[in-house]
Amino acid sequence: MIPANTVRKYLSVILVCMIGWTCVHLATNVYRDYALGLFIWLPVVIGITSVLVYGYKNDEVNRKQLRNTAYLSLLVLCFGMLFFAWEGVICMIMAAPIGLFFTWIGFLIGYAIIKSTISNSAPLVIVTLFVSVPAFMAFENKDTNKETLKSVVTSVEINASPEVVWKNVVEFPELKAPEELIFKSGIAYPINAKIQGEGIGAIRYCNFSTGSFVEPITVWDKPNLLRFSVAAQPEPMKELSLYDIHPNHLHGYWVSKQGQFKLTRLPNGHTLLEGTTWYENRIRPDIYWSVWSNFIVHKIHSRVLAHIKEQSEQHL
Repeated sequence: MIPANTVRKYLSVILVCMIGWTCVHLATNVYRDYALGLFIWLPVVIGITSVLVYGYKNDEVNRKQLRNTAYLSLLVLCFGMLFFAWEGVICMIMAAPIGLFFTWIGFLIGYAIIKSTISNSAPLVIVTLFVSVPAFMAFENKDTNKETLKSVVTSVEINASPEVVWKNVVEFPELKAPEELIFKSGIAYPINAKIQGEGIGAIRYCNFSTGSFVEPITVWDKPNLLRFSVAAQPEPMKELSLYDIHPNHLHGYWVSKQGQFKLTRLPNGHTLLEGTTWYENRIRPDIYWSVWSNFIVHKIHSRVLAHIKEQSEQHL
């Protein structure tokens, strides 16, 4: 015979997750808005409501059990998203720190309510919070076209002249298979670069593991500056999943707008090569997700610049 308190615990988890899955589906497939409602408010509500449902008029439960139930609810919610093929493992890992933190905040709020004089109003609070999540998501569902360009700059010193380096910047042969865990996990990585034509208007193709960036040349200042816009781009990653999934956030939420390679002749005859990418991030909260995107772009830059350095120095 399963103890009644255990049954209540798992019923609370199931109830919270059913509401949570509905809200996730609304955010990702109806509103198509990966923002504060999904990554902040939903975890807070999961933390609060799981505590209130399990702890309401329940003297047999303690603070630790309530906290663990909040985290269990978040874990089951995430496993459900994997099972329903809404998301993949990589995005779950990336979202885990913010999800865990705000679930903990929710637990603290829920526990304070349980211990306060308003604990008798817990059912009303639960219903209100459940309704607030889709309402908040609908309210913040906004036009994402007004974005601010962000830039990431990575540099390397190469023991070769700008004239030699330029040839390997414009196009370069296939890189070695990646050794970095982040690329082995599914994040798209550069393979090689080809160009059709020469000068402004030429089309450069930077081929990645998920497809090609199509880059019309906008500045051709040989051997000092190569700048290009981005006319098309592939998915930024291949999600780890039991299924062949392509979540909406892989299409139009991280957008590369333009890039450049700047070559500076140094007094010692070497070349300082700087790679810059300008992009838009349409996933919120921006302050959190930009940390991930900047890190990934830096890793991509480093892989390309190291290859150009190797190609430029190999005949010395």
